[in-house]
Amino acid sequence: MRNVTEPVTLTPEAIRSLLKDLSQARHDVNNSLALISAAVELIKMQPESLPKLLPTLSEQPDRIAKSLGSLSVRLEQSVVPQGA
Repeated sequence: MRNVTEPVTLTPEAIRSLLKDLSQARHDVNNSLALISAAVELIKMQPESLPKLLPTLSEQPDRIAKSLGSLSVRLEQSVVPQGA
């Protein structure tokens, strides 16, 4: 991650765009966590469902990382001057 050493000015449009990106990332992470929680509860009640639910469980960490990574890139692009 690059350091920001001087003040950064963001336009209202840039702020709205970043807030939209943040909202999407929060939505994506919450969806993945809800899927994990639901799968765990189903597995507790029906252990035989594990093979069916394992793919869903194993996909969620990558989905969360991708969503947060996209948000991080977008934030960095907005606040770090190009070429810095």
